[in-house]
Amino acid sequence: MGFDLLHSMPERIRKWVMPNIRAFIEHRQPEIWLLSLLIGLGVAWAAIGFRQLIGFVQLYWLGNTSEQVLTVAQHTPWYMIVAGPTLGGIVVGIVVSRFISSRRTSGVADVIEARTLAGRRLSLREGLLSAVTTAFSLGAGGSAGREGPVVHLGATLASAVGDRLHLPDHARRTLLAAGVASAISASFNAPIAGVLFAHEVILGHYASRSFVPVVISSAAGAVTSRLWFGDTAAFIVPSYQITSYWEFPAFALLGVVCAMVAMAFQFALFSADYLARRSPIPIWALPICGGLIVGLMAVPFPHILGVGYEATDLALWGQLSLWLMLILIVMKTLATAITLASRFGGGVFSPSLYLGAMTGGAFGIIAASVFPDLASSQALYSILGMGAVAGAVLGAPISTTVIVFELTGGYALSIALLLTVAIAHGINLALHGHSYFQWQLEMRGLFIKGGPHRTVLRNARVMDFMTLPEDDAEIEYYDPDSKVQALKATDTLEIALRLFDASGHMRMPVIADGEDKRIVGWAEQVEALGHFNRRLVAASEEAHR
Repeated sequence: MGFDLLHSMPERIRKWVMPNIRAFIEHRQPEIWLLSLLIGLGVAWAAIGFRQLIGFVQLYWLGNTSEQVLTVAQHTPWYMIVAGPTLGGIVVGIVVSRFISSRRTSGVADVIEARTLAGRRLSLREGLLSAVTTAFSLGAGGSAGREGPVVHLGATLASAVGDRLHLPDHARRTLLAAGVASAISASFNAPIAGVLFAHEVILGHYASRSFVPVVISSAAGAVTSRLWFGDTAAFIVPSYQITSYWEFPAFALLGVVCAMVAMAFQFALFSADYLARRSPIPIWALPICGGLIVGLMAVPFPHILGVGYEATDLALWGQLSLWLMLILIVMKTLATAITLASRFGGGVFSPSLYLGAMTGGAFGIIAASVFPDLASSQALYSILGMGAVAGAVLGAPISTTVIVFELTGGYALSIALLLTVAIAHGINLALHGHSYFQWQLEMRGLFIKGGPHRTVLRNARVMDFMTLPEDDAEIEYYDPDSKVQALKATDTLEIALRLFDASGHMRMPVIADGEDKRIVGWAEQVEALGHFNRRLVAASEEAHR
């Protein structure tokens, strides 16, 4: 009996293993793993090129390619400080108005939209053009971040690979996340944060099938970046320590303050964009006006120019006064809002870190004056503030926490950072209810809050499931006097299902948008429900495989 059991063991192992191997191959996992490696390497080199291009653009007004923009700007004549963003605005205005169809550069929200809408593709031409325009915007002194544009660039390159190879939708989304992970990893030298950001913000789940490709791509991005820039953290942080556990109430209070700063920042971004959209100023002139305003603001406060990492470093090292940090919170908020509203390219992550460092630094000085024996170093409060403001703005508390760990090289403050980030994120949700990316998407009519069922209901359209007439069928026209109500092809699935339920009809005509009321198809309740269920099942399978 023991011999028979031993003899049959290989057969049992084969029956157990072979189905898994077949499923692994059928889902094209070997191909996706290899592609994720190639995408990770390609995106990393693109991110390096993006950073180098920013430095090259600085030559025309700063005469220097250094990332230490503040130091160089302090020794540059005032008229060149004004001329840099203004002349940059001329170039940006021409490119945006003539060559980019959306009349704006792209960022993280566009990547989330491409992931949410299966049929949405990222144009390689517009992605590359947007990246170059953004590099010119930041090189000219635009007060914004470089990470969001690099994320979009990485996703664009990954999307182009998926399109060229005609991969299924789930594979395209995995590669999209892989491109984003490499972009974050290469930009920040933060491979763990790249993996978490791709899952938390882009995919919206932590499926096992996507995890390995995303990790491969992020690792490739980190290795490539370190070979080029060296293995150093983005910020060199002075020594710090938590003085007493009695200080944790102060950390919680800092989370509340950072939530207020994050909401004020988002409100400034929304308001400036609202005013710019309703301004009589033509698109081509908006960047010129915005660049002039930012340049004038930068004459007394050159700290607001560009990505702002040097000013953030000064806050970490306690080299800025309390009043200067408080002023810079206001000035950077206004400068970034004006920069983005006037169609300069850029992201919000670096400005969020900047505002967080200033808020935390100012809070630390005040805390030290009130409780001199308990307060920790200013560097500690600045680090906590960086994570709290960025986490609230991006709506990604987990990946933001890890990004701050990897940016600063400090893990000893993990409990304090988690507490501060969580409170800031929670208060932002309670009072504001949105992250910056969610607001951008909802402005476009794309709703991703409330789970996959709400996403499907609000984003699927009648055109996705309606039945078209036969090619030789006679053209029909809708009679408004009939008792049957009509739908339009652009109506959402939610509208269709509610109309089916309210009217009691099982079949409705779909009419054209024009005035002739021509029937372009038919929508059936059974097909609408079937489409809804199929989309939900597909989303559930992808999130759990």
